[in-house]
Amino acid sequence: MIWLLLIVALTAILSFAGFHSWHRFARAAQGERGYALPVDGPSVTQHTILDRVFADLVSDNLGKSGLMGLFDNADAFAARAYTAQKAGRSLDVMTYIWRTDKTGWLLMRDVLDAADRGVRVRLLLDDIYVQSFDPVFLSLSFHPNIEVRLFNPLRNRGPVIWRALETMLGLRRYNRRLHSKAWIADGRFGIVGGRNIGDTYFLKSGDPKIGQSAARISRDADLMLAGPAVREIETFFDGYWNLGLALPIRTLLPKLKVSLKRFRRHVARKTTSPNAKAFLTTVMDENTASKALIGRLRWTSSVRVLADPPEKAYGSRKTPWIAEQVHELIAAAQSDVSLITPYFVPDSAGLTELAALARRGKNVSLLTNALSASDNIFVHGAYRHYRVPLLASGAKIFEFSPSLEPGQKRDVIHSKVLIFDGKRAIVGSQNFDMRSTHTNVELGILFEEPELIAEIMAIFDKDTSPALAYSLSLQGKSVQWDVKREGMPRTMTAEPEATLPLRAISWAVGHLPFHSWL
Repeated sequence: MIWLLLIVALTAILSFAGFHSWHRFARAAQGERGYALPVDGPSVTQHTILDRVFADLVSDNLGKSGLMGLFDNADAFAARAYTAQKAGRSLDVMTYIWRTDKTGWLLMRDVLDAADRGVRVRLLLDDIYVQSFDPVFLSLSFHPNIEVRLFNPLRNRGPVIWRALETMLGLRRYNRRLHSKAWIADGRFGIVGGRNIGDTYFLKSGDPKIGQSAARISRDADLMLAGPAVREIETFFDGYWNLGLALPIRTLLPKLKVSLKRFRRHVARKTTSPNAKAFLTTVMDENTASKALIGRLRWTSSVRVLADPPEKAYGSRKTPWIAEQVHELIAAAQSDVSLITPYFVPDSAGLTELAALARRGKNVSLLTNALSASDNIFVHGAYRHYRVPLLASGAKIFEFSPSLEPGQKRDVIHSKVLIFDGKRAIVGSQNFDMRSTHTNVELGILFEEPELIAEIMAIFDKDTSPALAYSLSLQGKSVQWDVKREGMPRTMTAEPEATLPLRAISWAVGHLPFHSWL
């Protein structure tokens, strides 16, 4: 018992010392404050291609924001590539993940090329997935026009054991992550949504024209924006950028030697392979500027940026967080609420509001991943606890699990979408889980635009169809799956198409007391 108390005391002392040591280091390592560049006024002496495109678009839409849904993976890639290639002033990007795979390298080349043209580039990356790829992003930061900052990073960048020790001793701090995604070119066009950077978000399953990926393919949702909303997103970007938790990567790795020249050669090899060239030719040929940008923007004055304030990363609540605004929208729904989220682990307030709405006779529908399609078995283990109370309230649950084609992995839902009364919708980075609600920093767009919402509803209807999803119901107090698949039972009482080990792990994890961390 004494030894246990000593271990607890020692851990507490080390954690306290580590916390204060990290914050002293962070204060010394912070870079200079930076802000979005102006898009007009006397300081702007030269207009860019995107300035001219924007001017042509807004002549009849003053004061409104343009919106376009990027629901197709290839369109989402093309929009990012096009805006990076045409940017002439600034490129501001924040993302949770930037993978070093085919599409990751292609967009990295576009960022390098933009910087070579004199574009100022700011990359704000969450630290979780940068670790082990430090040389890649450090090399980028050696370009005079590129600055890379890591959000809430580990100070130790060496052996895994030291990183693991720092993580464990500083878990309360390190648990807070930048989950927001934004891609902003010249302050004129922005992309906000659920996609990170990587093949899983930009390739299509079963499409030989654009290549295959070792990763499963994610079905996701982004919005491209133009107009006043973009400048508002830039303001939030600046807030995260200047937060004391966002540190320049060069201050974290002062002794690591890299060569920008050698890095350029590496990027060239990665982006000139036959597979990469075939993908790029096909995607950019089929997604011209008029299709990917100009022709599909819809203009509306009903756009509201929902962003967690930067201080949420410290656990501070000076202004409302996104989750509070979402709860208000759910409570105010008149007829129906439809949710698409890969991870559904609501807190008590979220579950209570949805269940209360359903009990009042309103239509509440949830689309999330089935165990057979889930990319996070731990989250699914927690989610299984909320199915029964939600179904008992009268809500509908659909679990996404498309038929598995030979030699392929099953697609996964990664979209984060809420639709209220078929009139308003949110597209963004926030999952309907406790991590997004209480811990991560998130970003989304609330809007009213009938044609765009109809497009989203059509996707919801398609993805909840029997060909792509199971419908759940209650048999007594047990969950039952309605399965309309050839060669399978019409109803099942265990997770369809999931192996016994998967079911066992999901069940076991679901009984562990850390749902708020998922």
